[in-house]
Amino acid sequence: MAGVQSVDILIIGGGTAGLTAAIYAVRAGKSALILEAKAYGGQIVNTPDIENYPGMAHVSGFDFATGLYEQAIGLGAKLKYEKALSIEDNGKTKLVKTRRHTYECKAVILATGAKNRTLGLDREEQFTGSGVSYCATCDGSFFKGKTVAVNGGGNTAIEDALYLSDICEKVYVIHRRDEFRGDAADVEKMRARDNIEFILNANVTALIGDQKVEAIEVTDKNTGEKREVKVDGLFIAVGQVPDNIAFENVVELSSGYIAAGEDCKTATPGIFTAGDCRTKNVRQLTTAAADGAVAALAACAYIK
Repeated sequence: MAGVQSVDILIIGGGTAGLTAAIYAVRAGKSALILEAKAYGGQIVNTPDIENYPGMAHVSGFDFATGLYEQAIGLGAKLKYEKALSIEDNGKTKLVKTRRHTYECKAVILATGAKNRTLGLDREEQFTGSGVSYCATCDGSFFKGKTVAVNGGGNTAIEDALYLSDICEKVYVIHRRDEFRGDAADVEKMRARDNIEFILNANVTALIGDQKVEAIEVTDKNTGEKREVKVDGLFIAVGQVPDNIAFENVVELSSGYIAAGEDCKTATPGIFTAGDCRTKNVRQLTTAAADGAVAALAACAYIK
């Protein structure tokens, strides 16, 4: 096709799953192109210290992601910074369109990951970077000796609170329930910290400030009572959401996640998925890498 670039396997997303898929695809003798909308590495680049990846006791997320990227490119994979806007299923071939180009491929691997869930508050986007953050390890150092709040009740929120309590003078933990969903051992660590205070059965309902966050409004779920809590920053840790709506014509979505089992096969032959964007119980670095390998090998087998 004139003006259409061809490749064996097109991978959408340059995080751990996508980069791993590229490594396995090119080692199997297939050409592989990764389309990444922002920057390679995905969310793991923001992690200062990874200590749960087998064989690597301590490595920064940036170094881990860079190693994956260099390995994939060194083996012959290509990466372009373009956002995939749509997929057209033409049977034995697929067309993937971006704003600038159209790519024809024999198989697609969706490795789009997930993004941070927002609270949907007025001025939340305006204050992002000016008191609102979704990454404690990225931005915590800016709040050294100050007062902050963490909103959430899962493992990420608990880890954020513990991390920030080592840096900040005071940490409020705001959770909509009266019990935490995270690991019990870490909850007990939080309870033992003198500078962590819980505000339970409550929601953050407003951001207060002029050019930056100066306070938050917290509303009690049971009584409706509102209170103003003076903080310098709010760290939001209420989960993640996938970004797969553009591909709903070729894959089945479940709560926004791509429906697929451990074989990483979607409902459409020739389209596979890997990593945090698919339906799964465990979303970790190791499972993302495993998915990338499974999806790539499945795609290679499909092409044959």
